Amino acid sequence: MRSSSFASTATSADATQRRWIAGIVIVTLLTAAAMIAVLAIGGRPDPAPLRATSTLLDGSWRFHTGDDPRWAAAELDDSGWETMDMTAAPGQHDGDVGLPDYVGGWSARGHPGYHGYAWYRRAVTVPGTSASWDILGPTLVDDGYALYWNGQMLGGSGRLGADPRLVGTRPLRFALPATAAGTTGVLAVRTYMLARPGPSAEGGGMHTAPILAPRPAGEALHRVQWQRTIAGYIVDAVEPAAMLALIGLALVFGARSRRKGFLVFASIALALTAARRLNNAIVSWTDLQDLRTYTWLASVMWVPTMTAWLLAWNRWRPPAWRSIDALAVSLGIAGIVGALASLPIWTSISRLGSIALFVVIIARIVRGGPPRTLALLTLATVLAALFGSELLDPIGVPGIWFPFNIGVSRTQYIYAIGIPLLAVLIVRAWGKGNVANPVVLDTRSTTSK
Repeated sequence: MRSSSFASTATSADATQRRWIAGIVIVTLLTAAAMIAVLAIGGRPDPAPLRATSTLLDGSWRFHTGDDPRWAAAELDDSGWETMDMTAAPGQHDGDVGLPDYVGGWSARGHPGYHGYAWYRRAVTVPGTSASWDILGPTLVDDGYALYWNGQMLGGSGRLGADPRLVGTRPLRFALPATAAGTTGVLAVRTYMLARPGPSAEGGGMHTAPILAPRPAGEALHRVQWQRTIAGYIVDAVEPAAMLALIGLALVFGARSRRKGFLVFASIALALTAARRLNNAIVSWTDLQDLRTYTWLASVMWVPTMTAWLLAWNRWRPPAWRSIDALAVSLGIAGIVGALASLPIWTSISRLGSIALFVVIIARIVRGGPPRTLALLTLATVLAALFGSELLDPIGVPGIWFPFNIGVSRTQYIYAIGIPLLAVLIVRAWGKGNVANPVVLDTRSTTSK
């Protein structure tokens, strides 16, 4: 009777596992296909007919560090300003999204270490046609800008002034006054760069030149620019959604799993990771988060994420070692102190010490039972994502690739592998626990009879 009940329960659990794993594989493949399609569309060059009717405002610009609102005026004599060539080398793009027509900033043009305000100016001749004309703003600026036509502000990215609020630069389109057609005016760009914790070799100001375009070509180019920007950060939106789905999966199966502690702390780590990755898309697509907040979160959030993963994997093979828990929390505190106080030695102690704890955990998993291999593979993706600079940089693994001319980071590739592995691991962990508990219950009921 017991043997029959056990076999029936095990068969049912195995069938459930297979169905869920098949679903995970199908969803993963469909998501990968969708991501490839978005990257392929976003990575296409600007349509030749649209660029033929438009003018990239590269070439020589007047440039001046400092700030004075009067520098927007058309009549200003800027002959004493230095010149800055905004012409990009053929095929040049930025090292993150893959934005075309990229040039180095003022740090690479004689102003290393400078941050704050700087202005760009140049004369622009607008063709004398009946079309309305647009200026497509620069798609990459460190870190915010305001754009002026003959002293009149048309708009910009962020809020400049005595207390600037900087947001991520994204495609913006500004309508020129109706009287601009057939005239030559002065385009001025006021930029502001936040202070950096470390030197920036190419940072500062405009990295792409604005574009003069007739409407509706300007509207069409603006849509193309947005497609590229969406593609550049789509993975940072989809992967957090997948991580939240993993948390839901853990909630569904956690009540009947032998590894509840692992699932609880893994869910916390996934939530923190999802929030951190989603910040990239939020700051690149919207004004909801300013760059100061984004930078602070980026410098701090890795610490509780790392600690949560340590606490989770320490519980994969029960019982959890209290010594590892205590050391993980202590190293997390050291990491927070290092991030907030800008103490690199504390940050290094936190990261290297955490790697050492993961090595101990790996040794424990190796000595454990199934699904040992799957657990080790999943843990390897977590380590590669958390400690890429320590584990992958020394062996020359690039930090970013450009499939379809759109940047996809090393970490994004790792999560693309690790998320489905963790999903399968959650299902497998449930299967083991789900078989064990019913056997005990069946034994008791048989004895009572």
